[in-house]
Amino acid sequence: MITAEMVRQLRERTGSGMMDCKKALTDANGDMEKAIEILRERGLAAAAKKAGRIAAEGIVDAYIHGNGRIGVLVEVNIETDFAAANEEFKQFVKDIAMQIAAAKPEYVRKEDVPADVIEKEKNILRVQAKNEGKPEKVIDKMVEGRIEKFYKEVCLLEQPWIKDPDKTIKQLVAEKVATIGENINIRRFARFERGEGLEKKEENFADEVAKQIGG
Repeated sequence: MITAEMVRQLRERTGSGMMDCKKALTDANGDMEKAIEILRERGLAAAAKKAGRIAAEGIVDAYIHGNGRIGVLVEVNIETDFAAANEEFKQFVKDIAMQIAAAKPEYVRKEDVPADVIEKEKNILRVQAKNEGKPEKVIDKMVEGRIEKFYKEVCLLEQPWIKDPDKTIKQLVAEKVATIGENINIRRFARFERGEGLEKKEENFADEVAKQIGG
């Protein structure tokens, strides 16, 4: 049986993603050293080591969806201009732009969410829990659990990938770091949706009829 503690230990030793560690342990029948070997063979154990390296090259890409209804601009950095020209990297950036268009994240990572936004959300979640009749002693624990769900909705790296919901964008990035061999950083994005935030003019139906009959 693969336990959470085994997964945690493998993550600490390799820096690989949780699901990658769990799969490696399963494939290795619980053998820790064999699991490390499997991760190295798959190139996943090296991803965390590359994360500290500076990624100053890369590309800015655009994605337009629905006849101009939604537009996305995203900057994704990588270490060298050679890697930035790699077709796999270019496709990865396009996938990220499509993810932003479809899933509407507001931030790249958890750390980007302002403290006041988090506190406001926690207050809302506390009120919800109280309205559900939950006892005080479990409310804080429930709020922490629900705030993680909030992160998955608003933070790009925490979102399930639209092409494979069993994988998060953070895991997708780690995979690309492993296969391309350079650190990758989704730096920033902007998402535009036609008419978003605008109040559309709605005339009173009775006034419209009156105008038509000249009244």
